[in-house]
Amino acid sequence: MFGFLRGSYGQQAVNLIGNISSFYTPQPPPPRMTYHAAMANEDEEEKQFREVFKKVAGDDMEVSPKELMTILNRVMQKYPELKTDGFSIESCRSIVALMDADSSGKLGLVEFKYIWNNIKKWQKVYKEFDADRSGTINGCEIPRALQAAGFNLDAPLISLITRRYSDENGDIDFDNYITCLTRLDAMFRAFKTLDKDNDGKIRVKTEEFLQMTMYS
Repeated sequence: MFGFLRGSYGQQAVNLIGNISSFYTPQPPPPRMTYHAAMANEDEEEKQFREVFKKVAGDDMEVSPKELMTILNRVMQKYPELKTDGFSIESCRSIVALMDADSSGKLGLVEFKYIWNNIKKWQKVYKEFDADRSGTINGCEIPRALQAAGFNLDAPLISLITRRYSDENGDIDFDNYITCLTRLDAMFRAFKTLDKDNDGKIRVKTEEFLQMTMYS
């Protein structure tokens, strides 16, 4: 998949996909399910979550990037200890695209619940590894924080992630941290889905690759 890359990082990518299970074990992707189908197969806790979802999703019963931005930034007001500039509309478009199993441009109930549960889990990791209580994860804390979130990545790849998602001081704030982990999770799940024979290798056409990378 990443064979077009050149140089040291291209080689890292080739090594990564050859041993994917040792880097991250993704959860099964959310099943493609209508709202009514999901409602028919839920327990009491899921019913409560559905009621919350109905309030935030609106009449169409789907969460748009703008609605996701409103929800996340409203929640973030309750956690002033987490440093963030707020989730931007661009970040939320990216999160929606990465989780949008049916390419509707919005998140249905199952998709929204999947990312919501991940955000809660990753928030705990973020707070645990913000050792100096700065509200951010600094360069020294990033490798262990990624590992605690389930991503066993090597140093060159972590450096690449740090350059992409950190500020000028090498610190990652909460919204960039969530966007980063959402992308990692989605990339591993996409690869796992395409690796039909589970041999750590996939072959994609140019059009397929562009579709996978552009809508994210």
